[in-house]
Amino acid sequence: MSTATETVTQTTETLASLSLNKPNEGEKKEEYRYSHLLPHFDHQLKYPPLVPFEHVDPGLRALKHADQRAFLNGADKVVQLTPRLGTEVRGVNLLKLGNDGRDQLALEVARRGLVVFRGQEEFIDAGPESYLEWGRYFGRLHIHPTSGHPKNYPEFHLVYKDGNSDFNTIYENSITMTGWHSDVSYELQPPGLTTFFLLDFPTTGGDTLFTSQVSTLHRLSPPFVAFLRTLSAVHSGFEQADRSRGGGRGGVVRREPVEHVHPLVRKHPVTGEEALYINKGFTRRILGLKKEESETLLNFLFSHVAASVDLQARVKWEPGTVVLWDNRITAHSAVVDYAESNQRRHGLRITPQAERPIPALEGLQIPTL
Repeated sequence: MSTATETVTQTTETLASLSLNKPNEGEKKEEYRYSHLLPHFDHQLKYPPLVPFEHVDPGLRALKHADQRAFLNGADKVVQLTPRLGTEVRGVNLLKLGNDGRDQLALEVARRGLVVFRGQEEFIDAGPESYLEWGRYFGRLHIHPTSGHPKNYPEFHLVYKDGNSDFNTIYENSITMTGWHSDVSYELQPPGLTTFFLLDFPTTGGDTLFTSQVSTLHRLSPPFVAFLRTLSAVHSGFEQADRSRGGGRGGVVRREPVEHVHPLVRKHPVTGEEALYINKGFTRRILGLKKEESETLLNFLFSHVAASVDLQARVKWEPGTVVLWDNRITAHSAVVDYAESNQRRHGLRITPQAERPIPALEGLQIPTL
């Protein structure tokens, strides 16, 4: 076993014994309520490549409903976070939604990009088997190739940082800890409707930023958008895997990394809306352009996404918050502004895959690498 692997293994074995703050000498250490959902890294576990599957978005069924927002009828409060992105809902119990309600939820997330549900302690405390049932309704659950997951539940991606461990953020040589990305966009069929919640979080800081890729596209001039529609780009998981092989992110690679080509502008299968589909985390080069042209264009688009504060929404976490977003039309970033507090931020993501990205330009040929 390598030194890096030994270090990661020793770290993960001690996670369950860590408390949010170090107790005083002689003080009994309180057991962490969600210790069964702490990151687990099995260095022997390997998975074969993912195989294509047919995805039918539940939101398509909701288009046929007489009342497409009926699942919100009993809500105490429904407010828009921003004009272009995000809705906050109070008074709706996600666990009580039937099939029609879940279909309508999928449609609402597709339309708003982001929906924040408050007061969902029952959902969060229902446990892994309930999370599986919930996620599988919306698509095939993605098993992350490198991240930590709860023991025996590889279907859940965990975000974890405390004063001793950090299995996600790698920004040692950067002046910012903001990292805009769309989750695992390197897959042939990247995620669609995504569910995420924090099991523990700092007393202040640790918010999550979201941006609308529909709006970032619309902000560009029509001739420029027409050009972008003709392009496709490589999304790669190799750098992520290399960081793990080097001892970061938990030090495991359960499935060999992949690269896939996706259109720069994709069309949503339910709403028909077009969205910019690039992200600094995984988009590496534009096919058909020379190196300098590709880098210049991507850097412009990355900067555009990051600078468009008027197209963004910020989620401040409170107990019982469950956030759903459409990974096809949004990008997001954690706000890592709490590191000096050494407090824990522990999140769980349920990540159903969706369709292979549909080009906005009809007939655009997407090559296979």
